[in-house]
Parts: sequence; structure tokens; C-alpha cells
Amino acid sequence: MRQAIEAYADDPDARGALEGYQRRLAEPLRVALAGMVKAGKSTLLNAIIGEEIAPTDTAECTRVVTWYRYRDTPRITLYPVAGVASAAPAPEPWTLPIRRVEGRLVFDMGATRAEEVERLVVDWPAKGLRELTLIDTPGIASLSGDVSARATNFLTPRDAPSEADAIVYLMRHLHAADLKFLEAFKDTAAGQSGTVNALAVLSRADEIGAGRIDSLLSAGEIAERYRRDGTLRSLALGVVPIAGLLAQGARTLRQAEFTALLELARLDRSERERMLLSADRFARPAAGLKAVPEFRAALLERFGLFGIRMSTALIRGGISEPTALAHALARRSGLDDLLGLMSGQFQARAAQLKARTTLAGVEALLRERPRAGTERVAAMLERIQAGAHEFRELRLLATARTTGLDLPKELAAEAERLIGGRGMLPALRLALPEDTPAEALRAEALACLRRWRTLAENPMTDRSAAEACQIVVRSCEAILAGLPDASAPRPTVRLVLGTEPGVGAGQQADQQRRTG
Repeated sequence: MRQAIEAYADDPDARGALEGYQRRLAEPLRVALAGMVKAGKSTLLNAIIGEEIAPTDTAECTRVVTWYRYRDTPRITLYPVAGVASAAPAPEPWTLPIRRVEGRLVFDMGATRAEEVERLVVDWPAKGLRELTLIDTPGIASLSGDVSARATNFLTPRDAPSEADAIVYLMRHLHAADLKFLEAFKDTAAGQSGTVNALAVLSRADEIGAGRIDSLLSAGEIAERYRRDGTLRSLALGVVPIAGLLAQGARTLRQAEFTALLELARLDRSERERMLLSADRFARPAAGLKAVPEFRAALLERFGLFGIRMSTALIRGGISEPTALAHALARRSGLDDLLGLMSGQFQARAAQLKARTTLAGVEALLRERPRAGTERVAAMLERIQAGAHEFRELRLLATARTTGLDLPKELAAEAERLIGGRGMLPALRLALPEDTPAEALRAEALACLRRWRTLAENPMTDRSAAEACQIVVRSCEAILAGLPDASAPRPTVRLVLGTEPGVGAGQQADQQRRTG
């Protein structure tokens, strides 16, 4: 990046773009939430953050790309759209008032219309934003072409890398528009594939079974079919069913709500089931309940009938305090599974995902604005893309998910797992429980290394398969290098990407372990 900035020092536009890419390397990973209108993006974002700061209504602000990032001091900043005239100075951003209504953050843009806003940036002291910057986007395939174009242009620009390093795509069912968008987000340039930085979410999963208590089981079966679907498998790393409203309610459960749910759980079974037949019945005045109809309507809005049924079932099953209920609801909503996937597939790969975005930006600039003196930059770019093992893993994973590996089915599945297809932790790569001792991990990694080295050196293995085996061998060696070994000095491993600025303490410790 420094070499590229020096090469374009006399080009303000190019230098500004490069400096922006350089800043991204030091910032948290950018993860965008996308999907059709009313797919539940803002609700899921609130669940991930653990606070109701993203508006979930149909206000003007939901038609604007909104960034949520960590800062110690809360602030909402509106960035207006730049003027058409290139000579005109860029409009200055301004701060919006911070207001909460019934615990929810409200964006007051005044008379400013969504068409006049480039983006909103919400700085918020939420723990969930320390290592991720979340981006809420307007719905694609909207009846309003302007709204749909705003999301599409932001996530899949024609002449630059996406503003997002990774994407969580929400869908209620698998439509042609969903596949079309994921195809557009997928970058087929060398070393770049959307397959390695996209997750799909089967949102509002509780509605699949009409709000029955077993709705998520039905949703899980549908998600499994989608995971096996060849087309979607080539576009996303996984498919997770989520009951978004339940997840948001679980992460923001209040004492008064728990008290009302406790009261409801103590009702006679037949009376309770009659109340939960429909939303209208639940909101009506009922004898034997202290909670007024207005409060029950608010409870319905916060949890839905499915969430209320699930909550009362858990309370009757023995849960007696709100924290335990919140954890149980979050687990059953599918949120824990999604957070685990995001951690294992996105956050564990943060350095690589940010680096590939940056390198794609440099590559595009060299192609669009060639000039003398950039030969060294081009050579460095080619060397990193071809030689960095992290990128070789990503390319092989993309191949495994699209055209497939030239290996027997069982070996292809093992290779995909060892290069990080199910997550980056050693235990996930080795198909062992996460609490497996280091000695057992080392023994399994050594066994895998020997097996794949034998395959790579077998003269009967054709060239493409042997190249894939060599990458797997290097991944096994990297697993071993990252495991503690009390009986031998730790090996020194050269990392092409270097230490990532601004990572969390856990990632820094991991990098220090790998570098010895």
C-alpha cells in the first residue's frame, strides 16, 4: 500500500482511494446485512449487537445505508450525497440528535429525504461492535427502484471493490432475485470469490411452521436442503435458520417482560393455549392476568406469538430467572449458531478478508490508471496473490464450493474442512470437539499431514489434485505450528500478511503463538 501511494502521489483521486484502502486494514472487519425488503435485516442486526439501535419500522432512515461501529461516545452522523458538479465542494456531514423512544433509538433526519443521504454512521459503545463494523442496507428487489439500486450499488459497485469485506444475506425463501444478487456479489477475479465471505440466513424461520413450537425444526430441515443445493453452496459458506424477532427479544429482555411471561406460564394450560391461538386473542383483556392489554400488545410486538410460546414453555420447564431465559431463547432462535459461524468464518479470517479487498482495489487502480513507475507495485501484488498461503486456501475453498476438487468425494470433503471450510479453529479443521487437548489435536494434525503428504507425492496423483494436496499439506503444517508443544521449541512461521493492526486480544495472542 505504501508503494502504491508513493506511485500515485501526484494523483489526488487515486491517492485518496488508496489511503482509504490502507485505513481499512487497521479497522474492524466490515460485515453487511443484505436481503429483500422486510427480510428482517435490522432486527437481526439488533440481535447481533445486543441493543435496539437499528430502526425496524418503515421510516425514511430504513432506506439509507447505515453503518454501526464502535466508539466510546454515542453519535449519529449524516453524510449527504455529494453534488453533481465535480468542482463543487463536498457537503459537510452533520450530527443528528440521539433520542430513545421506549428503549429504541430513533433517527430524526428532519426534512432530509433518503435520496439526499449517502449514509448514516452510528457510533455506539456496544461490545458487539468492537471487532465488527455492521452495515445495514436497504432492501434489494424493492418496488422502489431507487431503494434497490442504493443497496446494490453500495455492495456491488462496478469499478471498485465492495465497501463490505463480508456479507450476511437474509432470505425468507430462496428466490431467483436472491441468487442473482449473490452471483453479483461474488468476485471471480484471481484470488477473490464471494463463496468465502458470504453467509446465508433463512430469516423469520419461526413463520415457516406458522409459529408452532417446532417451527425451527422445520426451518432447520429447509436450511439443510439449501446447504446441499449446488447453486447456493457455490455462493455461500453456510445457511442458518434464524427467528430474528426472538433473537432480538432474547438479547434485550427486560425484567417487566420476564415478569409478564412468568405470569402467563403460570396460567391454566387450556386458558393459556386459548390466548395464544392468535395475536388478536392474546391482546384482548383477559381475566386472571395483571398485564394490561397494551403491555401484552407490546410483548407481542417484541417477541411474536412464537417467542411467547417458547418463553412460557421454557419457564414451565424450570427456568426461573431472566438471564437464563435470555440465554435459552438466544440459543433456540439460531442466533448462537450464526454468531459462531461469523466468528469462525469471518472474524477468524479478518486479516485475509481485509487484505484481499485492499489488493483488489490496488489491482483495479493499476488496470484503470496505468502509469510508469508502478511495475514494482504490480510485481508485489502478483507475488502476494500467488504465494500467500492464506489466499491459496481461499482459492481452493472457492474451487471446492464451485467446480469441485479433482479428488474422491471423501477426500474432497476432508480437504475442504482442513483448509477452513467449516471454520478456522484447529479443532474445527480437524473435526474434533472444541475442548480437545492440544496433545490430541497435535496427534490428529500429524496423522493428516502424513496422509496428505503421501497423496501429494504419489506419482499416480494427477497434477491438479497434487496441487490441491500440497495446499492441504501446508494447512496441516500451519495447524501444527499454531499448537503449543512443551517437548519441542516452537517453530518460526513466516506470515506474508504480517500482524493485523487493531485486532482483538485473542487474535493478537494467536498471531504471537504462530510467529513464536
